[in-house]
Amino acid sequence: MTLIFISFAAFCATMIGGFVALKLRDKMHLILGFSAGAVIAVAFFDLVPEAFELAGEVHEVSTIASFVGLGFLLYLLLDRLLMLHGHGHAEDVEHGHSRGHVKAGSLSIHSFLDGVGIGLAFQVSPAVGLIVAAAVLAHDFSDGINTVNVVVRHGGQKKQALRWLFVDALAPVAGIIVTLFFTVPAATLGLLLALFAGFFLYIGASDLIPESHHAHPTFWTTFMTLVGALVLFIAITIAE
Repeated sequence: MTLIFISFAAFCATMIGGFVALKLRDKMHLILGFSAGAVIAVAFFDLVPEAFELAGEVHEVSTIASFVGLGFLLYLLLDRLLMLHGHGHAEDVEHGHSRGHVKAGSLSIHSFLDGVGIGLAFQVSPAVGLIVAAAVLAHDFSDGINTVNVVVRHGGQKKQALRWLFVDALAPVAGIIVTLFFTVPAATLGLLLALFAGFFLYIGASDLIPESHHAHPTFWTTFMTLVGALVLFIAITIAE
């Protein structure tokens, strides 16, 4: 019953975040700034510490850190490959959409791993499971915002953004369900989280922050980036 409630809460938090992003499209630069801070904070304050905690007893610190760097570089490579296209405007739009879909997909995969993390934590004990679930719910709202932002930011339509939002909202539910049928070694899950931390650092630092500052006053966008990081830091700290 507890897992059902948490699954429903994660779905709702993600959907609400996405609808807020769509409703405030005229303030998108501020939302992008907040999202950038939130994404980077999730990587530094949630994913990386969790990765070291899960994989630290099996793998060296340098190995786990290398997976963070590997995630960053893999996403950089993927992003650059999607930019290698012709000079026509139609092709620019098409590949821009592709980049948005890839980024939304990576966010959804991360949300799936969130669900896996919740399910595995409950296999350890209900207390550990509730702590992990609280941390996930704390940033599911931002996950919804980020998913809508990356699709719209790359020229996607509202219908496409809603489709990806729904996928992202279902992802943690699917992750929780999967853990009812098999388990993943903690060390392996830790390396996966480190890899996705690298993905998030690239998305935040190389995409969301530059875009939020583009043609907008940098004071308020920078302020919102700091607010996004602070809000997620506080939420994750309280959840722990």
